[in-house]
Amino acid sequence: MNAFAKLPAALLSAALLCSLTACKPHEHVWSDWLLLDEAEHYRICVADGCSSPRARETAPHSGTPCPDCAAFTAAAFYTADNSDQAHDSFVAEANEWFEAQAKENNFLYLPTHDWSKLNDAFLETVDVVLFLDTRPEAPEQREAFEKYMENGGAWMGFHFSAFSLNGSMYGQNWDWYHETFLGAGQYLDNTWAPTAETIRVETHGNGATANLPDTFLSPPCEWYSWEHDLRENADITVLASLDPSTFPVGDNPGEIWYEGDYPVIWTNNNYKMLYLNVGHNLVQYGTTYKTLSYTFECKEIATLVLDGLFSMTEA
Repeated sequence: MNAFAKLPAALLSAALLCSLTACKPHEHVWSDWLLLDEAEHYRICVADGCSSPRARETAPHSGTPCPDCAAFTAAAFYTADNSDQAHDSFVAEANEWFEAQAKENNFLYLPTHDWSKLNDAFLETVDVVLFLDTRPEAPEQREAFEKYMENGGAWMGFHFSAFSLNGSMYGQNWDWYHETFLGAGQYLDNTWAPTAETIRVETHGNGATANLPDTFLSPPCEWYSWEHDLRENADITVLASLDPSTFPVGDNPGEIWYEGDYPVIWTNNNYKMLYLNVGHNLVQYGTTYKTLSYTFECKEIATLVLDGLFSMTEA
């Protein structure tokens, strides 16, 4: 997954091998920083014919990707009010998993529950934004995020990040986000209890789904349906949905789906974005809290998320 390992051999040769004639004086044209090992990173001059002994620069490295050599920087926003046991469990799992993946795959992961950081200055330093459990509420935060996305930023959202319902704590009061960006409108209903289901991948033409099988078994989740039919929106491409063989979905009377069409992963073609319905777990409300979230133990979800991040950031 390390994008920097793919630097063409010709560029390495131009910078590191001596030419038969002395290279002409020039200013070095540096490559991106490359990770050599856990102690050092380096960059090389890629100017044509450069054979200078100073055509390579190194700098100390801590073992955690730094801004100079990381493939991209991801900032993850989440709540910290412990108001929902299941969502809190997912956030805890996600932060641990993303931090491990960042070290293994050479990107920076910046988790925060301080939504005030969703501002122009901070977003200029970020390649992709993640919403782990909800959306911003302050008008200035919403404005900054909308501007970021309209100007080419990237976003990945999970489960509750798409939720809105008038009359709840999360009313549909942000038309750009719920109507234009996500295209789903308000939450309509859900299944219960959380269940693992067969997911049908509808296209492998997106970077996020390119390496997925045609179907796979999801981790347990509470599945959402939406006010709008996403398939009627020309801006939306449904990447995956519940397979018809899944039904019925849920096992609690009144919260079971017996038939229907339920997209669970999609993108808006006008933005670099990816929404995944996954991000709940097996926590049962009203019982002793248990950390039972294991969304990323599903290898297909792990592959989808990593491939999605790297493709959206073009890293």
